[in-house]
Amino acid sequence: MSSVASHIVVVDDEQDVRAVLTDALRQIGYTVTPVSNSQEMQATTDVDLAVIDLRLHNEDGLQLARQLRASSDIPIMMLTGKGDETDRIIGLEVAADDYMMKPFNLREFTARVNALLRRSQNTSLQRLPIENNETVYQFADWTLFLSRRQLQHANGNQPCLTYGEFSLLEAFISSPQRVLTREHLMERTHGYDSDSMDRTIDVLVVRLRRKIEANPRIPRLIKTERGVGYCFDSPVTKRVQRANNAS
Repeated sequence: MSSVASHIVVVDDEQDVRAVLTDALRQIGYTVTPVSNSQEMQATTDVDLAVIDLRLHNEDGLQLARQLRASSDIPIMMLTGKGDETDRIIGLEVAADDYMMKPFNLREFTARVNALLRRSQNTSLQRLPIENNETVYQFADWTLFLSRRQLQHANGNQPCLTYGEFSLLEAFISSPQRVLTREHLMERTHGYDSDSMDRTIDVLVVRLRRKIEANPRIPRLIKTERGVGYCFDSPVTKRVQRANNAS
């Protein structure tokens, strides 16, 4: 149970599903607002995480996730029917941070929600102004200010990273030029292990490549190690500087 109740919105047009998910989340201490459509979701404020069904009645769950992602970096978990692998990948590529197929185990669902919120809260704390020293990483033409969760290119470009993309980049720069398995990266980014068929990390890598690679189709920083995982193929330097003295 969380010490401070996070607010979760559950968007599903099936009343029974909304009721089950709402009850499961409330039992572990979260504040939950169940809604059936985008209009009701948009009227919900101060949300920390959104659970969105991919196939809403007369609505596109992917479009709703896109709209939410455009205005917020809160974690998004998408739900879909069994076998919708293409939609699953599209959902992750577009906006989602995690994905579950119905029917699913409620214990696993709540564990994934806990992990998403924990990682999100950790990165939010890192964005708070601090007076102490700040850790700065440099690689290729990029500089990452860890405490501010700010990535900056030498040309001044500052791409906005979702919490999942930031967590993945942090995992890579913490172990540069080493092969990291998908299971290790899943643990670092989501807080749990994945099975061999889970493509969450693969899609997250695609999203990160689009933001930091000069040519995402021919990546020079994040190399694929087929059958194993990925390698961040760049030297990384680390230094500590005054937090309010970004150079």
